[in-house]
Amino acid sequence: MFILRDTKKISKFLKGESLIVEQIKKLTKIINESNNIVFFGGAGVSTESGIKDFRGKNGIYTNAKINDPRLTPEYLLSATCLYHEPEKFFYNFRRNMDFRNAQPNITHKYLKKLEDSGKLSAIVTQNIDGLHQKAGSSNVLEIHGTVEICHCMKCKKEYPGNKLYELIDIPRCECGGILRPDIVLYEETLPEAFGLASKYISKADVLIVGGTSLTVQPASGLVNLYRGKNLIIINDSETPYDFMAELVIHDLLGKVFSYLYDV
Repeated sequence: MFILRDTKKISKFLKGESLIVEQIKKLTKIINESNNIVFFGGAGVSTESGIKDFRGKNGIYTNAKINDPRLTPEYLLSATCLYHEPEKFFYNFRRNMDFRNAQPNITHKYLKKLEDSGKLSAIVTQNIDGLHQKAGSSNVLEIHGTVEICHCMKCKKEYPGNKLYELIDIPRCECGGILRPDIVLYEETLPEAFGLASKYISKADVLIVGGTSLTVQPASGLVNLYRGKNLIIINDSETPYDFMAELVIHDLLGKVFSYLYDV
């Protein structure tokens, strides 16, 4: 059962931060009264697992040291770079996209328990790290793909994602083709999971959006498909969709979810 921890203890711990206490109480009430919740998450879900985001103050894009103005972070994660300069693509990929040692944090674990309770129908994620699955969640819609799988660009044979990190040069299939991660690169279309995500969000009773600035299209546009009255946004900064939400909490996901359930 999902119940709020003792409000007096929370109030004492937060030393007078009464606003967050009231927000947590409202969030708990909404969750307890719903049986069709969809969670839509971004990079902020995984930052507490030690994975850098892209556009935050300590993000990959923000702190990129670019000597060649052509080699922007976007270019290095583009289809053009993969096809025409694979050495540069895989150097950048191995440096910034190696999540093998990352472990699920309290947000991933809480969502797993929410799924087990029958309240959470789907997780829609922009992340490619596979941490939701590592936490045990089953219905995860990865709209930007995953690094957990790779495939040959020539014969399409599939391999475990670890294959991409085993060599220091361009990873290749036994047929000689280049192996690539199953992630959506710049210049590529979104996968089938995006369409499924649209359906789940449009039918949800509650949509919880967490750890995303909601500034990158077309992913952020998924929020517009929600037809319910309980849009909840949890992010450490403002988003362009805050005005639409029934509840907005500007705080870290891990902190918020730690009050909802004792993982």
